[in-house]
Amino acid sequence: MKLETPSMQHTRLFLDAVRRSRTLHGRWVSPPATLAQYREFVRRFSMPTHIGHFVCTPEGALAGVINVSEIVRGAFCSAYIGYYALAPHDGRGYMRDGLRVVIGLAFKRYALHRLEANIQPDNLRSRVLVKSLGFRLEGYSPRYLKIRGRWRDHERWAITAEEWPVRRRATSLV
Repeated sequence: MKLETPSMQHTRLFLDAVRRSRTLHGRWVSPPATLAQYREFVRRFSMPTHIGHFVCTPEGALAGVINVSEIVRGAFCSAYIGYYALAPHDGRGYMRDGLRVVIGLAFKRYALHRLEANIQPDNLRSRVLVKSLGFRLEGYSPRYLKIRGRWRDHERWAITAEEWPVRRRATSLV
């Protein structure tokens, strides 16, 4: 697994991967599906409040996306972490490995204190993934995000920099 920064050089690879992943994404995520949407997606990463990562296989295929977004500095030092796998590489551990690296970057290189992941309650794979990485369930937010035209309920999962070293060691034993 390796990480790459999203860029316009990835346009065709990304849009093809999103097209292949429609069934996988279902109602949980709505990634950029057009050239204009992809351009806007890449443009956001030029802002200091957004950092994007592509999770790639050792052969260079796109296996997933991890975004650290809405970064707030100062006394808060927090951000949201969002992610989704891309077919046919889902279920092979790439996202778990990628998230482990990006969480480490968030707490060390990006100097964040807290990460929050918001997950629809019936997205079992995603809930199991963040729990295995040490995130704790903080609460429930009804009609939290509008995805695919509908307001969807979400669970709020979070982890802090102080928890990460302890949890990282525990998850490496799993």
